[in-house]
Amino acid sequence: MNEAYRSIPKVDAVLKEPAMRELPYDEEIVKRLLRDRLDLIRASIAGGRVARSPSAAELAREVASEVRDVMESGLVRVINAAGVVVFTNLGRAPLAREAIRAAADAAESYTDLEYDLPGGNRGSRQDHIRPITRACFGAQDALVVNNNAAAVMLVLASLARGREVIVSRGELVEIGGSFRMPDVMALSGALMREVGTTNKTRISDYRDAMSSATGLIMKVHRSNFSVVGFTDEVEIGELAALGREFGIPVFVDMGSGVPFDLAAHGIPGEWTVPSCLQQGADVLCFSGDKVLGGPQAGIILGRADLVETMARHPLHRAVRVDKFTIASLGATLKLLAQGKTGSIPVLRMITEPDGEVKKRARKLLRLIRAGDARVVPTRAVIGGGSAPTKSFGSWGVLVQSPRADEIHGLLRSCRPAVLCRIEGDSLIFDLKAVGGQELAVLARTINEVTGHGR
Repeated sequence: MNEAYRSIPKVDAVLKEPAMRELPYDEEIVKRLLRDRLDLIRASIAGGRVARSPSAAELAREVASEVRDVMESGLVRVINAAGVVVFTNLGRAPLAREAIRAAADAAESYTDLEYDLPGGNRGSRQDHIRPITRACFGAQDALVVNNNAAAVMLVLASLARGREVIVSRGELVEIGGSFRMPDVMALSGALMREVGTTNKTRISDYRDAMSSATGLIMKVHRSNFSVVGFTDEVEIGELAALGREFGIPVFVDMGSGVPFDLAAHGIPGEWTVPSCLQQGADVLCFSGDKVLGGPQAGIILGRADLVETMARHPLHRAVRVDKFTIASLGATLKLLAQGKTGSIPVLRMITEPDGEVKKRARKLLRLIRAGDARVVPTRAVIGGGSAPTKSFGSWGVLVQSPRADEIHGLLRSCRPAVLCRIEGDSLIFDLKAVGGQELAVLARTINEVTGHGR
């Protein structure tokens, strides 16, 4: 074992190797990673797993590769050919050009984020986003925080801490990342009062639960699942009437938050922001980076007195948004207010006629060289927990191969990476979320990976 320890190269010896000298990074950072690797080697020798250390040259190459992986471990651009418009794992909504420019403008200079220029005093960052948000949706007031989970937490903590929140058992959802409504309720300090059953909840269940301890009535959109069959649930309007009778606010967690009716585009029956407000919700919240197509944000709308209570709550500071979110969300809302939904990528994809998607599929087919490829009709989804039981027409290109899984793995390793769907021994490249400017790159990548690019 002593011989094994003596085989470990000195730090200075490894640093002198060409692989290390070529690294364009601070030497102290490189040394830390090298020492970590040497500690692992010593532990492996002590555990009897290795009898000799790699040479200085071998260590230098290994550590240099690790340094590059660490320093270049940023985001990778992905071409989304999976037919999921709001793909949570791919960063959800691609932003509108106007939103990108607004964020870039905010990034390259100082701004009046928290400064009142006319008065020369400290200002509020919410002053830059609250007016346009409440105007766009016709709410009394608005507040924007860093995501919808934070919005839910802020509403519960500020309006119902230490008090009961009445919620249907059929709406105790869990969304991605183990965000479970009962856990959030407990963390906020609110007391959950479950009513009804998994599949049936009636207005009488809510009425029977009302007491002097009630702080909120809550209704939750089942963002990523649906209950069908022998079911019954209470509409927002009925809950609003009950809330007014007892003087208790009604809070609606919309989840994804559909900004307007999508029935004409193949997505009927979804809650919309205007309809929830019109039915009498006192407070509602939803995501800014899902169907709305803006940056990551949680948007809270509702009665002015309730929103002001949230704005003054200490948790508000912990979940506040930065200048990039304010700038890009403001630009997105301005496009919505101007009726320019075609300029917001997510809304453009959702509302685009499938004939336009078919044109892109035919163009992709012309560009790829796989002999067994063909254009096929597909079904796309909004994704991001929105309209889980609904899909709409789309088109894609099917490439058949017994190596479908292997090819998909290779596509994911390309730059930009490509994600598609696998069905049996076929790869399906759905064009719903693939823009025309991406077709040439997508075709070249498919040709290279499938061996038809040579």
